[in-house]
Amino acid sequence: MKKKNQSIKIIGLGGIGEIGKNMYLVEVDKDIFVIDAGLMFPEEEMLGIDMVIPDITYLKENRDRVKAIFLTHGHEDHIGALSYILRQIDAPVYGMKLTLALAGAKLKEQDFNGKADFIEIDSNMVLDLDTVQVSFFRTNHSIPDSVGVCIHTSEGIIVYTGDFKFDQAATRLYKPEIGKMAAIGEQGVLCLLSDSTEAEKPGYTTSEAIVERELSNAFYNAPGRIIAACFASDINRIQHIFDAAKENKRKVAVVGKSLERIYHIAMDLGYLEVADDLIISIDEIKNYQDKEIAVLMTGSQGEPIEALQKMAKQTHKLINIQPGDTVLIAASPLKGSEVFLFKTIDMLFRAGANVVSGKRTIHVSSHGSQEELKFMINLMKPKFFIPVHGEYRMLKAHRKIAMECGLRDEQISIPDRGDVVEWKDGKFAITGKVPSGNVLIDGIGVGDVGNIVLRDRKLLSQDGILIVVVTLTKKEKKIAAGPEIISRGFVYVRESEKLMDDSTKLVRDIVERNIAKESFEWSSLKQEIRDDLNRYLFEKTKRRPMILPIIMEV
Repeated sequence: MKKKNQSIKIIGLGGIGEIGKNMYLVEVDKDIFVIDAGLMFPEEEMLGIDMVIPDITYLKENRDRVKAIFLTHGHEDHIGALSYILRQIDAPVYGMKLTLALAGAKLKEQDFNGKADFIEIDSNMVLDLDTVQVSFFRTNHSIPDSVGVCIHTSEGIIVYTGDFKFDQAATRLYKPEIGKMAAIGEQGVLCLLSDSTEAEKPGYTTSEAIVERELSNAFYNAPGRIIAACFASDINRIQHIFDAAKENKRKVAVVGKSLERIYHIAMDLGYLEVADDLIISIDEIKNYQDKEIAVLMTGSQGEPIEALQKMAKQTHKLINIQPGDTVLIAASPLKGSEVFLFKTIDMLFRAGANVVSGKRTIHVSSHGSQEELKFMINLMKPKFFIPVHGEYRMLKAHRKIAMECGLRDEQISIPDRGDVVEWKDGKFAITGKVPSGNVLIDGIGVGDVGNIVLRDRKLLSQDGILIVVVTLTKKEKKIAAGPEIISRGFVYVRESEKLMDDSTKLVRDIVERNIAKESFEWSSLKQEIRDDLNRYLFEKTKRRPMILPIIMEV
């Protein structure tokens, strides 16, 4: 190394204690290096939210210190928030060819108008950036061009693995550079940040070779059309489906905007091998018999289950389930949507399809299980270990794995999101905290929906709303019109006339009582209407709708 680094800090802004929105900062002296910029799909209680990105307040406050953004691979949970970060921060973005192509398409999709400085790397490059050198190694994941990132400091190397597994039967595009990983371990790894997604799963992740065989069997045994559902960015799985179709003499139609986009990018760059006459358009399906057809599909966000549900309900714009179809679900459900998946499978069976999912190995995880995680730790031999990329229980499981590999308790840290882990006096310790959390994106609004708005949406979704309109005359201090009560989502008005009449009478009494006084406050009148009506309605219905009094003067 050229010169001694004075300070080294590691901060996780996302991806720690959660699945998705991966974003890690490595701070060396004055320079900040950002690794990954991912999004997370909203959880059940985030009503109406489109996606969630990390809070980048700390980066905005230190924008002139951000030297580079490194992308490990092209999945949304690693590149999906890039456009929102580049709107605030001007830094070059480094990534492999396919990763940058997918990131560029994502920027376009998110209406990013600024300039993005993309710099293509290959895994053999070593970048010389003032305070540090940065090198890379290829990993085996479900998308080609996946790499781990190594930041070389004077104290040792900080390694972030990205997403990985070790599949012994990995094909050319997916082969990991195990020799290079071992060499990095020999040079001296100061800290390893490693993927914990499958840390609770013993053994090894099943090989993709088995998936290929099972898919081909499923294609061979299907009597009618095949509908194969997978994530749009799971390029390895898409390749397997094309291979199985070719082997069983079926044509493939590709359905789903994000799938078509990614498929075209991967084809143009040579990351998918597909025979010329294999692909047909969705309109050409009718020219073939059912047993000569396979449909590869996904949904709007690249997530297939919702689109399958539309097909089962016969409401999909392009293709619907017909009796005799075989549906292959080659995707694991997003966190929290398992129930949705089971309901969808139920609907597909009702619509007359045969569903193959889960029990047969037509899909496997693209993350390493316990033995592979041990292998990574043994290759890297880190002085210090931080499990990342997983919910808290997964991070704890990964910590246990590290201890089985001989690391001691004081060599392992599980920080919270936003914790600053600093290298001091020969060890890492948590020395501070930076702002971190969820920034919610709804339509074109970034971060303008917070907990209060979500709480209101939740209340509205549970008990509905009542709007009370009263018009007063200013001079005579009398009620000119109303009170009128408008209800949405609270009770069905036609069947609750008595309740509505009594409520109207209650409001009229409150207003008359107030305007009879010498002077009265608008705000206290509104508050009284809210309180009394709330109490009365709760007594009668045991519900608490949101009450909005509107008082006008003429």
